[in-house]
Amino acid sequence: MPPTLPSLAASLRASLREVLGGLPRAYWALWVGLLVNRIGSFVVPFLSLYLTTERGLSVGEAGGLVSLWGLGAIGAGPVAGVVADRLGRRAALLGSLVGGAAFTVALGFVRTPAVVAPLVFAVGFVGEIYRPASHAVVGDVVPPEDRVRAFGLLYWAVNLGVAIGLALAGLIASVSYTLLFVGDGLTSLAFAWVVWRFVPETRPESRPETVRGVLAGLVVPMRDRIFLPFLLLHLALATIFFQFQLTLPVDMAANGISPAGFGLLMAMNGGIIVVLQPLAARFIGSRDPAHAMAVGAALIGLGFGMNALHHTVGWYALGIVVWTVGEIAYLPVVSTIPSELAPAALRGRFQGAYSLSWAVAAFAAPALGAWGLERFGASAVWGACFVAGVVVAGGQLLAGPARRRRIEEIRAARE
Repeated sequence: MPPTLPSLAASLRASLREVLGGLPRAYWALWVGLLVNRIGSFVVPFLSLYLTTERGLSVGEAGGLVSLWGLGAIGAGPVAGVVADRLGRRAALLGSLVGGAAFTVALGFVRTPAVVAPLVFAVGFVGEIYRPASHAVVGDVVPPEDRVRAFGLLYWAVNLGVAIGLALAGLIASVSYTLLFVGDGLTSLAFAWVVWRFVPETRPESRPETVRGVLAGLVVPMRDRIFLPFLLLHLALATIFFQFQLTLPVDMAANGISPAGFGLLMAMNGGIIVVLQPLAARFIGSRDPAHAMAVGAALIGLGFGMNALHHTVGWYALGIVVWTVGEIAYLPVVSTIPSELAPAALRGRFQGAYSLSWAVAAFAAPALGAWGLERFGASAVWGACFVAGVVVAGGQLLAGPARRRRIEEIRAARE
């Protein structure tokens, strides 16, 4: 007998409760604020076009200025961790969002490179401090058993916001680049308002730290024999992942695919994530984290490595599908590890170190990809991505038992 409409509706409600239920109000406030903020993240994707078309800079000059954003983001991670642990999550979030909005809007009204340069750096530095702080809030308020699901939903919101934002940014840029900067700043202020109204301070109580203690806390994540291998493995995987920034579009262009074609192919990535991530969240959350990250790393390496074999639109599309599925398996899980391994009083600093690994990879990946293309050719770069993905997968499996024991010890101590 086929299911009735009421039974289907009840089943749908039950499924939605499993995916969305049980998460605290502060988490959902962050989720909404992050979605709004990512919808308005116009400036960074269009910054190079703005500098070359509106400000008349050469590609080399624009590239040098854009790289300052990456340098700022690299410095933001450790500083964000200290601010979140010392002054509180709200101070880090509000300072970053309001300050980042001010610098972003100002960037839309200046013209000389001597003024643009420090503003670009400030946007990367101040504007990225919110990331470790927001992740620390999730670690504070979400129980360990729900963290993979919670970070997965955040990841879904980011991709939905970026997909909407890029479409809007193209339309806004055709009217005025200045509106891009203003719109980006306004959405950051909207996120700040959400934090101000609905996100309480979640920092665990801890003893006041001396200046020496603050400095020592900065290096604790890097000296942790369990956390450091995790960071290095993630840095390697993130460097593969960020090859979509330069190596992939350059390789596609060399094989006759237009910029519009590249944009459509990359839009598949966000579309697949928006559709599959909520469906996959429960399945991934029930798996051993090391196994999920190993599978994800192997698929990301395979998806990029496939580009060495053929150069048709269909084959590139298949590769994107493969590494996007790997991304869905890997990223929500890897985001939970810093919160799981960190002492409660240092959760912000561990998240800052994790954020730093992303920033270093984003800064280094284009340079490494360009060097590999010029020196060895595209096939060698894609082959190296495949090998690196397999190595990271193996490393995650080897490091998994020690991480699991540490996490069990930390949870037992908190009970």
